[in-house]
Amino acid sequence: MKFQGTESYVATDDLTIAVNAAVTLERPLLVKGEPGTGKTELAKQIATSLGIRMIEWNIKSTTRAQQGLYEYDAVSRLRDSQLGKEEVHDVANYIRKGKLWEAFEAGEKVVLLIDEIDKADIEFPNDLLQELDKMEFFVYETGKTVKAVNRPIVIITSNNEKELPDAFLRRCFFHYIRFPDMETMRAIVEVHHPGIKEQLLTTALTQFFDIREQAGLKKKPSTSEVLDWLKLLLAEDMTAEDLKSGTAALPKLHGALLKNEQDVHLFERIAFMARGQR
Repeated sequence: MKFQGTESYVATDDLTIAVNAAVTLERPLLVKGEPGTGKTELAKQIATSLGIRMIEWNIKSTTRAQQGLYEYDAVSRLRDSQLGKEEVHDVANYIRKGKLWEAFEAGEKVVLLIDEIDKADIEFPNDLLQELDKMEFFVYETGKTVKAVNRPIVIITSNNEKELPDAFLRRCFFHYIRFPDMETMRAIVEVHHPGIKEQLLTTALTQFFDIREQAGLKKKPSTSEVLDWLKLLLAEDMTAEDLKSGTAALPKLHGALLKNEQDVHLFERIAFMARGQR
């Protein structure tokens, strides 16, 4: 199984190498990078490229590692016992399978996405060490061990909000998705907005990268945000000249790029100072 990217996802050479290395080593691929650089989409595209199913586990601040394995519904069993139901005699009726269990028992190879692992408690990665390493776990209520029928391709994403434990990192193949350069960004735009006029694209991307490089910016606009911005520009039938006719600092429809008032005020001050120097 070799990942080569897809028609709808521009994969750089180093990213392709990282994916295939993780598959060969049978190690989880830990993918870091700025929000909006396509980490989650990568897992979906790997599944599409290899023609296999994807199982997605979205991590929240309240998510516990045990939920990925299974949960025992003791409350429902107690209620059923009070009602005299027959199901109560088989504890398996009260076991809720988690996403890892689903991936382990799949009859075919699947992609398992553990998305935004750094949102959870710091102990969360450590609690999954053995399960991801040995591809098995023990169900105490039934006394049985669940083993992976086919070892899944595990993709783990992180926005770098928390440091991950060293023991966890040792078990992963790591790749950092760098923010696309101008050439790569052009290729990404061509996938999503084919046939966009060259002059408009050049002007828009120049303004976009100028915004990202502005000192003091609280949140840099991401790849997904520039794609949204370009979609708006095309919907409004704007030209390169329309973009150039904006203020000295704030681009047209900047709400697609700047997502907090501090950054808007920063560019408004820059525009005000630029007008005062004329």
